[in-house]
Amino acid sequence: MFPMDRLGRPLRDLRISVTDRCNFRCPYCMPQEVFGRDYRFLPRDEILSLEEIARVAGVFVSLGVQKLRITGGEPTVRRGLPELVAMLASLRTPEGGPLDLAMTTNGSALRALARPLADAGLGRVTVSLDSLDDATFQRMNGVDFPIAKVLDGIDAALEAGLGPVKVNVVLKRGENDGGILDLASWARDAGHILRFIEYMDVGTTNGWRLDDVVPAMEVVEAISARWPLEAVPARYTGEVAERWRYLDGGGEIGVIASVTRPFCGDCTRARISAEGKLYTCLFSAVGHDLREPLRAGESDAALAERVAAIWGVRDDRYSERRAAATGHLPKIEMFALGG
Repeated sequence: MFPMDRLGRPLRDLRISVTDRCNFRCPYCMPQEVFGRDYRFLPRDEILSLEEIARVAGVFVSLGVQKLRITGGEPTVRRGLPELVAMLASLRTPEGGPLDLAMTTNGSALRALARPLADAGLGRVTVSLDSLDDATFQRMNGVDFPIAKVLDGIDAALEAGLGPVKVNVVLKRGENDGGILDLASWARDAGHILRFIEYMDVGTTNGWRLDDVVPAMEVVEAISARWPLEAVPARYTGEVAERWRYLDGGGEIGVIASVTRPFCGDCTRARISAEGKLYTCLFSAVGHDLREPLRAGESDAALAERVAAIWGVRDDRYSERRAAATGHLPKIEMFALGG
């Protein structure tokens, strides 16, 4: 019997942060003025090894997890990433089936890594790309990284068989919301799946304000006025993105509306930070240490009991609580857990 939380939600999706480091300094995640040259990231010995990550993932799979997503920070800065992918790809569900194995990345290193990752067993990639305008993109990534290299990385992912590529766009009012139709046109022509994400109040360093949020339905209406859309039913319980299909057959878009249309009610996701803490919500303030018992020699069965007990008392619904709250609620920084 797989564990259920207090709201009757199963554990189906595990996001694994393989590093707390990133080569970008996006202002909504790792603003340069906070995460500068002197910022102290986790020492190497405090980060889970590749073998420890694979073992923890196996424990979660034994509890019913069917999807594994590799995140960061930026996961491609972690050494040995193809080796980790191979370990994770070898895992099987209790029924003997393969897992849905994916990765979210900023795309900066995909030209070099897409083929090795695909050969190791990675199934698909999601690339974060906030604008097609090079000046806007460089400003938003905080390190003047050119968009051409990310677009080339997306091409490399397609060449390696990691398509269709999902492209995530975090919209911020007055920053990149003028490029919605350009992104939609590009994705339609290229066959990518575009997903617009409402600017979220993740972490405490990004200066989030509700006025900066571009509501998901505003995005849908803007695109539908140019290329008519129709809603598509969710494919599975706990699907994050609301899906919309072009009536002319030009593919689909998704919107993730965690601010204006909270979807906590059927959330089936858990997250492991780079240092081995289990977080039961993207907006959690407190994590549960799995590294200490793991390194102390606890058996897989005992680790599974530990995780099941943590999940069994879970009642997280941050986005719904935030909608009713008058002040800010405590939470972990976004870079520590990925998307």
